[in-house]
Amino acid sequence: MRAAAQLPIALLVGLAGCSKFDAAGTDAGDGGRYGGIGTYAADGLWKHLKGAPEPKDADAARLKDDSQIIVVVDRQTGEVRQCGNNSGYCVAMNPWKGAAPAQPAKLNAHADEIDKAVNEAVNASH
Repeated sequence: MRAAAQLPIALLVGLAGCSKFDAAGTDAGDGGRYGGIGTYAADGLWKHLKGAPEPKDADAARLKDDSQIIVVVDRQTGEVRQCGNNSGYCVAMNPWKGAAPAQPAKLNAHADEIDKAVNEAVNASH
C-alpha cells in the first residue's frame, strides 16, 4: 500500500523535468520555431530552378543573385526549407509527410547540360 502511494509522487517528479511548451508548440528555451541547419554556396543548379516568380521590381534580387542557400528546419512540423539569401525564394519538403509537390525540384537546365555547354564554350574559344 505504501508503494502505491509513492507512485503518483514519482510520476509528478518525473513530469516536472519535462520541458514547457509555448503556444506555438516549440520548446520555450530552444530559440524559436526554426532551427538553422546551415548555409551553403548557391551552385549552378540553384540558379536554374523553375518556379521562382519573376519579381515585378527590376531592382529586386533573382535566383541568379543568390550567393548562399540558407537551410532551416521547422521544429513544429519537420519541414526543411532551403532559401536563397538575396532572392528569398524557398524550396521546402517534409520528409515525414512525403515529398512536397515541388519535389523533385524542376530545373531549366540539368547539370550535365550545363557542363556540356561550358565545355563547348571553352573549346570554341581555343
